[in-house]
Amino acid sequence: MSRRRSLGTKKKIALLVSAAAVAGGGAFVMASTSNAAQSPSPRTLSAADSNVCQGLATALGNNQKFIDGQKASPDAQSAARIANREAVIAQIKVQQKASGCAVGESAQDSQATQPAQNGAGQQAGQQAGGAQPSQTASAPAGNAGGNAGGAAASGQQVCNGSTVTLSGEGGAPAASSNQFPAGTTLKVTNLDNNKSTTVKVTSVSGSCALLNNAAFEQVREPGKFLIRRALIEKVG
Repeated sequence: MSRRRSLGTKKKIALLVSAAAVAGGGAFVMASTSNAAQSPSPRTLSAADSNVCQGLATALGNNQKFIDGQKASPDAQSAARIANREAVIAQIKVQQKASGCAVGESAQDSQATQPAQNGAGQQAGQQAGGAQPSQTASAPAGNAGGNAGGAAASGQQVCNGSTVTLSGEGGAPAASSNQFPAGTTLKVTNLDNNKSTTVKVTSVSGSCALLNNAAFEQVREPGKFLIRRALIEKVG
């Protein structure tokens, strides 16, 4: 009897130890799972945190400024222009989300004071704002386009201090502007990579020079949506 009781006690102790180990392991797993569930998600970036986010926010802000202007002074084609820019804004928001940026964040492009002779450009640009993107003046052909083309197409420097971003619009390379009317030829040079593009203004926007997707691709740096150091010249 004594031996049976002794064995029974040992078995009970072993069972209790095993149960405690299992319970402890379960608690560890639960704690680990809980900690994993509470791990912070990736931080949403703002325009101040990322050049990409700043470029997208600027593009969104410029398009929104254009829409506000059309609503303030509508004409027969304002509704179509607004619908087009709203579609552009929707695409920019998709890009913001994909880039980890705050969706819907908006920023206005900073611009220096323009020469007095450009004052009438905005009104003329508003009147031509409904023009559709057309075939534009091509950048100088050949590998020497960067330097030789720059000399051939050099003109009056304008929009000093302005940054340049993209409008999100498709079509052939073109620009939009709140300073120059449709038909004006602008040369935009990215001073960070010495790439340039020469395009015609086809519509109005909220900044001095806003490039559509095709034009921006010709001068952009990989992964960037904003040209901080831009040289903008009026060449025609």
